[in-house]
Amino acid sequence: MSAESAVLFDLDGTLADTAPDLAAAVNRMRRDQGLGALPIERLRPFASAGARGLVFAGLGVKPEDAEYAALRETFLDFYAEDLCVHTRLFPGVGELLAELARRGLAWGVVTNKATRFTERLVAELKVDPACVVCGDSTPHLKPHPAPLLLAAERLGLDARRCWYLGDDLRDIQAARAAGMRPVAVEWGYHHPEKGAPAEWQADAVIARPSEMLNLLDA
Repeated sequence: MSAESAVLFDLDGTLADTAPDLAAAVNRMRRDQGLGALPIERLRPFASAGARGLVFAGLGVKPEDAEYAALRETFLDFYAEDLCVHTRLFPGVGELLAELARRGLAWGVVTNKATRFTERLVAELKVDPACVVCGDSTPHLKPHPAPLLLAAERLGLDARRCWYLGDDLRDIQAARAAGMRPVAVEWGYHHPEKGAPAEWQADAVIARPSEMLNLLDA
C-alpha cells in the first residue's frame, strides 16, 4: 500500500475497551437510585451508542422521556470523573499502531464521542494519532460521512485512500458514504439488533487487529 494512505479507527469498541468505565458510571447512577449494579456483560453491547444507549440499558429511559436530559448529564459527569480507570487499548491494537508507524502510514481516530472525553482518553492511553475527529467536530454524527471526510481532509488525503475500522453498523455506513474502505471488527460492542459484522457489507471483517496488516499487504 502506498505511503499516501491512512487507517482510521472508531474509538469505543474498536481502538479502546472503554466499556468498564462507561458501565461504572451507569452503575453509580443505579446505586444512587437504590438499584443493584448490572454486570458489564449486560451493558457492553450498548457502549458504542454512548449516553443514549447506556442510560437506556441502565435505567430504561429513552431520549424522548422527560427525565432523559438530566440523567444524561449525570451520566456524563460521572463518566468524566473516572474516565480512564479501567479503559485500555484492545489486545493487539498497540502492536498494530506500532507497525503502522514503522511503515510510515498515518492513523487517526473518528468517533462520535465528544471532544472533552476523546482528547483526555487519547492522552491517557498514550497514543499519538495524526488526526482526531470527535462527535462535535462537525454538525453531523456517524453514520453521516462528514466526520470521516473531515479526517481525510486533515490528513491531506483522498478519502478513497483511507480505511476505516469500526465495531458498529453506522461505522461501516459512514465509511461507505465517505468513499473509504470499511472494515468491521469482531472484538467490539456489537448490539444484537445491528446484526453480525459479516452482514454489514464491509470490505472486510477482521477478528484480530493484526489481520489489518494482511489487508494492507493485499
